[in-house]
Amino acid sequence: MDKFWKNFKSGTDIRGVAVDGVEGEPLNLTDEVVGSMAKAFLLWLSQKTGKQPHELAVAVGHDSRISADRIRSAVVASMVECGAKVLDCGLSSTPSMFMITLDKQLDGSVQITASHHPYHRNGLKFFTPAGGLDGCDIEAILGFCAGNTFPSPAAGGCSERVDYMKEYAAHLRDIICKGINAAHYDRPLEGLHIVVDAGNGAGGFYAYDVLEPLGADILGSVFLEPDGMFPHHIPNPEDKEAMKSICGAVLNSHADLGVIFDTDVDRGGAVDNSGAEINRNRLVALASAIALENCPGGTIVTDSTTSAGLRKFIEGTLGGVHYRYRRGYRNVINRAIELNGQGIECPLAIETSGHAAMRDNYFLDDGAYLVTMIIIKMAQLRARGESLAMLTAELEEPLEESELRFKIKTEDFREYGQQVLAGLEEYAAAQEDWIIADDNREGIRVSFEKEAGWFLLRLSVHDPIMPLNLESMKEGGCKAIAVKLYRYLKDCDRLDLTAIEKYIG
Repeated sequence: MDKFWKNFKSGTDIRGVAVDGVEGEPLNLTDEVVGSMAKAFLLWLSQKTGKQPHELAVAVGHDSRISADRIRSAVVASMVECGAKVLDCGLSSTPSMFMITLDKQLDGSVQITASHHPYHRNGLKFFTPAGGLDGCDIEAILGFCAGNTFPSPAAGGCSERVDYMKEYAAHLRDIICKGINAAHYDRPLEGLHIVVDAGNGAGGFYAYDVLEPLGADILGSVFLEPDGMFPHHIPNPEDKEAMKSICGAVLNSHADLGVIFDTDVDRGGAVDNSGAEINRNRLVALASAIALENCPGGTIVTDSTTSAGLRKFIEGTLGGVHYRYRRGYRNVINRAIELNGQGIECPLAIETSGHAAMRDNYFLDDGAYLVTMIIIKMAQLRARGESLAMLTAELEEPLEESELRFKIKTEDFREYGQQVLAGLEEYAAAQEDWIIADDNREGIRVSFEKEAGWFLLRLSVHDPIMPLNLESMKEGGCKAIAVKLYRYLKDCDRLDLTAIEKYIG
C-alpha cells in the first residue's frame, strides 16, 4: 500500500480531512477518494460473503459533521453504481449502523464519522453482522484502493431512504421498560429528571425519542440539535469542557442524572445528582457492578491504564476478575470475545475512554446502551431508596494522576520504542523498590509502595509516541515516581523528554 492510502488508516477506522481551509491539513477525503473506499468495501464484503457485489445489501449512516452529506452522496452513488442495494439512513449513531445489519438482514454497513475529532475531519467505519472490522480488514480495503481494484459497474443498484433511528430508539425504550418493569410499564421513568448533553452530535435522539416518551423530565438538556461545527464543546466524554458542561446542566436543573455522548454515540458518560462525574475509572466500576450482577465471578476486560483502586474494587468488592489488556477499543473487545470462546465468563469489555461493550449487546460499544443500563439500575435502586453512588462507594480513587507523552525522534519508531521498554524492564528488575506488574500485556507497569502509586510506559498503537501514565494516592507521589523513572529515560536519546523534564522541574 502506498503512503497516500496508508495515511487514511486509523486503527480499525478510516480517517482523513474532509473540509478544506485548515492550515497544514489539505483536503484528502475527496468525492473520488471516498467513492473508491466505498467500492473497495463492497469488494471486500463480496469476498467475505461469497456474494457478487451487485447482490449485496448495505446501509449508510452519518453523524452531524458538516461534510457528512457530501460524503454520504459519494458513498451511496458509488455503491449503487456497482449494483448494490443501499439503505440511506441519514443522521445516525454508529451503534445503530451495526444493529441495522441484524434487524434488516444486511450484508454490511458504513458509518460516516470521525468520532470526537475536529469538525474538518471525517471518516468511514464499517460493520458486518459479526461486528466492526479489524485493522487488517481496513488494510485490505485500502489495498484495493491502492491497486485500483474495484467491482465492475452493474445495473440494478438502488438507494432507499430509511429512518432507522426511530426503530433503534424504540429498541432502547423496550429495554428500559422490560428492565424496570414498573407498575406503569410504558412510563417507567416518570418522576425521574434526566438531562442529556449531546454536544451537537448525533445523540440528541436519546432525550427526545428514548427518555421523554418514557416519562422522564428532560428539561435542562443541552446541545441536542445537530451542528457539525460543534460550537459549544467537543462531543467527547473525556474532554474537560464537555464534562464541565454536563455537570453544570445537572446542577442548574437539579436533575437526578446527566448523560453525555461523543459525536457518534459509541461512547457515553454520566453525572450523578450531586454533579459528580461517573467517568473513566468510576464509569468502569459502575459498568462492572452492573455486568457482574448476572455473572458472579466474571472477568472484566479493560485497557491497560485503569487505576489500582479499580482492580481492588472489581476483585475485592465485586468478586470479579480484572483483566488489563492493550489500549484500543477493538483490542479490548476482541480479547473479551476470545476469553468467552475459551470458556471464561466475560460479560464486559470497557476502555476508560468510555467505550463499553457488553456481552448481552453483541459486544457492541454503544454509549446509548451503556447509559440505558445505568438508567435502569438507577430506577431500580431508587425504588429501594438507594442511589447509584452507593454502588461504587468502595472505589478508591487516586489523589493524583497525570499523563505525559514522549515523541520518538526516529523513523523506525516502533522498533526503538520496543527497545526502550525492554531496557526499562531490565532496569526495573534491578531496582530494590520497583514492583513490576505480573500482567504487563502492554508496555511496562511498575508500582511503588513508598509513593503509593505506579507508572505505565507504553508504545502508542499508531503514532511515534510513548505515553506515560502516573497515579498516586499520596500528594507529590506522581512527581516522585517520575523522578525515579527519569533516571532511566535520560539515556534514551531518541525520546523527546521535554514533558517529563518540565513535570519534575
